[in-house]
Amino acid sequence: MQITLIAIGKTDSVDLEQLISIYEKRLQHYIKFHFHIISDLKNSKNLSEAQQKEKEGELILGQLQPSDVLILLDERGKQYTSVEFSQFLQKKMNSGIKNLVLVIGGPYGFSDAVYAQAQGKISLSKMTFSHQMVRLFLVEQLYRGFTILRNEPYHHQ
Repeated sequence: MQITLIAIGKTDSVDLEQLISIYEKRLQHYIKFHFHIISDLKNSKNLSEAQQKEKEGELILGQLQPSDVLILLDERGKQYTSVEFSQFLQKKMNSGIKNLVLVIGGPYGFSDAVYAQAQGKISLSKMTFSHQMVRLFLVEQLYRGFTILRNEPYHHQ
């Protein structure tokens, strides 16, 4: 299985980029991982929220293959402990899917078309985080999940 993380917009913090890169490299020891950034929309100030979600949705859906399993990072999604998340990853690997696609949307969330394609939603917390921080948290939790599955000492209970 491969995991693809799609996010809207570039990270404007070099420090965050470096931390994300550390976990991306660590993840490569466990699974094929690809991080794809969709550029911010041009002239988004001239678009309504609905129009912005629609255009971002088209860009997100354009990245998908028919066999991809799409999971959205969404405030209304299912919350997991780290151990439960590792079990979620194991189930996805056992199911034989080729590509698990996790998507962090833009500032207004996802279009109806993206929600219709999704096979699930995950929430990292009831708290609100910047989209930039969510990238780091998610990549770290992916790494943590694989260390849990391998019984490595990174995660403590």
